[in-house]
Amino acid sequence: MRGPGEDAQGTATLLSEVVAGIGRLVRGELALAKAEAAENLKAAGTGVIKIIVAAVLALVGLNVLAGAAVAALAATGLGPGWAALLVGLALCVVAVVLLATGRAALRLKGLWPDRAVRGLRRDAAAVRAGLQEEGVNHVRRNA
Repeated sequence: MRGPGEDAQGTATLLSEVVAGIGRLVRGELALAKAEAAENLKAAGTGVIKIIVAAVLALVGLNVLAGAAVAALAATGLGPGWAALLVGLALCVVAVVLLATGRAALRLKGLWPDRAVRGLRRDAAAVRAGLQEEGVNHVRRNA
């Protein structure tokens, strides 16, 4: 049979192990959250870069379209003006596609680390359940 000192020592050891395990779990979840946030920031940065490139291409496209309008008005036939118009329209289409994909990249992932938060909630529920069930059963078995 165990004495009261041995039960207290076993309980203290068990609680120490639980606290150490929770500490390791929290550190792991924080590392996951950090990695997920870095991944989301990288995706947001890519989206911002696409939007900037789209803006630059749109400005170039508008410049070419303006040149095409001037050339079309100056020319009497289907000469260089229409060619410049086609180039300007192609650049604008590329700009619209880049703008749409850049906006989609910004919408796809928020900056909140969802997987890490779900993992922390799941871990907290498991720890609570384990403490309620195992802790009670462990104390009852040793008593």
